[in-house]
Amino acid sequence: MKSSVAILPLAMLVLLLAGRVHSAERTAEPTRVAGQKYVRLTDWAKANRFEVSWLKPDETLQLSNRWSKIVVAVDSREAQINGVRVWLLYPVVAQSGTLGLAQLDAEATLRPLLSPARNQPGARVRTVCLDPGHGGKDPGNEVGSCQEKRHTLLLAKEVRSQLTRAGLKVTLTRSTDSFVELPARAELARRRSADLFVSLHFNAAEASRNTVHGAEVYCLTPAGASSTNARGEGEGGGWFAGNRHNEQNLFLAYQMQKALTQNLAAEDRGVRRARFAVLRDAVMPAVLIEAGFLSHPAEGRQIVTEEYRRRIAHAIVDGLLAYKRVVEQGT
Repeated sequence: MKSSVAILPLAMLVLLLAGRVHSAERTAEPTRVAGQKYVRLTDWAKANRFEVSWLKPDETLQLSNRWSKIVVAVDSREAQINGVRVWLLYPVVAQSGTLGLAQLDAEATLRPLLSPARNQPGARVRTVCLDPGHGGKDPGNEVGSCQEKRHTLLLAKEVRSQLTRAGLKVTLTRSTDSFVELPARAELARRRSADLFVSLHFNAAEASRNTVHGAEVYCLTPAGASSTNARGEGEGGGWFAGNRHNEQNLFLAYQMQKALTQNLAAEDRGVRRARFAVLRDAVMPAVLIEAGFLSHPAEGRQIVTEEYRRRIAHAIVDGLLAYKRVVEQGT
């Protein structure tokens, strides 16, 4: 996916995930490119103990250290962090022979993954709110006689069963084929004192049904940044209640994407940013999962089976528990 902001001819991007970050924003005085603040990438990489090398000259770049391996492409917001695709907010650019990393990415993309925020002492993940997408008069994506709303509910019930066995309390925004307004979904999670909010969906792409497939996970776009969802819901760059948990949102989305792609061997469509209503209004860490494409001939047939639904649920539970283990360290 190409960036929506202006970039220079030799623009490159870089990202990383390691054991510890060393405050990239202190490595150089920021400059502005296309209205965004940038820091020098070489200084940032050095401060964070990364070696930089070209895998393919002027096309593919790798950053590596004892903890991580990051592969990025020239003139793209796309990166792989230890094998998981993550979409940057802005590209890294080349200016006067120097590579620049967007300061917002250093702060809102890299740091949350390099040094995940820990919960306050005693604050544990005990209750999860699952949000089966659509319902009632809103069928969601429809492929033949298959309606998204039915399969998100079935998936939510399977995830609830597995999370309950893992010792967590689970609440659903709907447990029947009923319509729930979008603002009410996050409000239900708040009223029920949920510690995490997970909205469940399935994708569709009729125009490219034979080629587009895979899983992607969204978290809320930071204020002032552009989203990576094609439809652009909630654009405008403003601040919302859900932005209070930007770091946790991203780390939860990363753990979910990692679990989905590894457990399902699904096409990795990446961790993405969007201003979906349910993410904007959530007052706890929140993600929206697109677990596969109903429109794809093979993946769509899998999604409607009980066996594959259990596998998706298992992956979601794995991602949640991985997040829980990290953020509760030291609490």
